[in-house]
Amino acid sequence: MTCTEFLAQLDDLIDDEVGIALRADLEAHLKACEHCEITLNTTRKTIEIYRKNELYELPEDVRVRLETAILAKCRKC
Repeated sequence: MTCTEFLAQLDDLIDDEVGIALRADLEAHLKACEHCEITLNTTRKTIEIYRKNELYELPEDVRVRLETAILAKCRKC
């Protein structure tokens, strides 16, 4: 399984809507691919935060970098 194939199934995996064979393939890919494991964990955490409607304070350096990146992207449009 490739990362692209994994990402195409990510929603169904999170929603527990994959069959046994596909789940085994996805889990095998996760064991070998740190990038997809991080993507899955980050996506799950984002959904959890959204569902709980929690406020999450960004560290100041992250907030500044994010704001700078957003403003730079907006200037290009």
